Amino acid sequence: MKPTVLIVDDEPAIGSSLRFALETDYEVTAITHVLEAYDLLGRRQIHVVLLDWRLGEYNGLEVLTKIKEIQPQTSVIMMTAYGTIESSVEAIKRGAYHYITKPLDIDELQILIEKTLEHQELHNKIRKLNETIEKIKGYDQMIGKSMVMRQVFSIIDKVKDIDSSVLVFGESGTGKELVARGIHRQGKRANGPFISVNCAAIPEALLESELFGFVKGAFTGAVRSQNGKVAAADRGTLFLDEIGEMPHSLQAKMLRVLQEKEITPLGTTEAKKVDVRIISATNKGLLRMVEEGSFREDLYFRLNVIPIELPPLRERKEDIALLIPYFLKKYSEEMQRPLHSLSPEAFKVLLTYDYPGNIRQLGNILEYAVAMAKDSIISAKDLPIVVQNEHGDHSPIPADYMPEKKIIEIPFNSTMKEAEQLIIESVLAQCGGNRRKTAGMLGISERNLRNKLHLYRQDQQE
Repeated sequence: MKPTVLIVDDEPAIGSSLRFALETDYEVTAITHVLEAYDLLGRRQIHVVLLDWRLGEYNGLEVLTKIKEIQPQTSVIMMTAYGTIESSVEAIKRGAYHYITKPLDIDELQILIEKTLEHQELHNKIRKLNETIEKIKGYDQMIGKSMVMRQVFSIIDKVKDIDSSVLVFGESGTGKELVARGIHRQGKRANGPFISVNCAAIPEALLESELFGFVKGAFTGAVRSQNGKVAAADRGTLFLDEIGEMPHSLQAKMLRVLQEKEITPLGTTEAKKVDVRIISATNKGLLRMVEEGSFREDLYFRLNVIPIELPPLRERKEDIALLIPYFLKKYSEEMQRPLHSLSPEAFKVLLTYDYPGNIRQLGNILEYAVAMAKDSIISAKDLPIVVQNEHGDHSPIPADYMPEKKIIEIPFNSTMKEAEQLIIESVLAQCGGNRRKTAGMLGISERNLRNKLHLYRQDQQE
């Protein structure tokens, strides 16, 4: 179906000549009366309007405003024999796509209409994408419709208006800060500050003053008093990311904040009352740290009043298809490039990848792909090498491949899990780190092997 073009000009000869010039490529209607144009726009979709600046008793700018009220998605090109910079700027401000001066150059006009339609198509794509993203947003800025994420959203909704401490568990990149911000923005403290502190990013020697503040002269270089992050979060929310990295010496002070709702800045014994809700996050096994004595048990239970566990992306793969359009739109806009889409092959690769870096890694992959793609369609070869390699050569192991046989010694008191880990890691070493060959030797899938190795790394970190 041809795009529709409406010509509104009070000179019939101009309308007839333009219709003749454009009707090969477009469905063209020429109208001389403004009220007839309004009536037509109210009855059928018009893609482009060519609007004369002067229409007898009507002012073209006023007609432009009315057209945009009737059909906001219609693109309007102003035609004028009295073009000035000021009038052109005013037309653009009122919603015109562009303007062209009389006498009209038909070739120039056709190019302008083509560009107008391309812009309109892109705008419609972005609008539809925005609508899709709004529909798939599970809670606040978080995206997901999987069962595990719906459970997370349900907990967030229940706790947003209470002051109980929340502890968010999850691997790196799963969106723990998004959960904290969602609780804050949707809850009763939304009008207060949201202060984020990464306990792992601040040197231990500075973390205490960063959190609790200090008075003038408290230490060398303290030339003036300064409030800490806890005081800055008064009447709002304090988010403590990577709480497991907080030094043991500071944990007692943080316990006091939770118990007494007060802080004592460095260099003074005077306590200050604070009204702060604390949300913490960790990718470590805090309970194991409590058992080892590196994290205070009383602080752990004070922080972990309401636990929220965020699943890794590999356990909510149905949400990947929802996250992809969000990131494509985000990075296409940031790089000022055409809105990108994925080829079927690239889409399949992204759906089956395991994402050890979770949502953050998916975002990085799509940022890379938008930057690398030569056109608006992202192919599999535009994805990072690490993702391509996961879907590379899956051919069977050559028949003549046989690593040197070695005896694997397993301690007599080993658990089944420990014995399995020892066997897998030994065969992996024999195969020179080649996962495909290792999986073939063990008679398991590569994905199963990857999952097991990932679990081993988690255990080591904890």
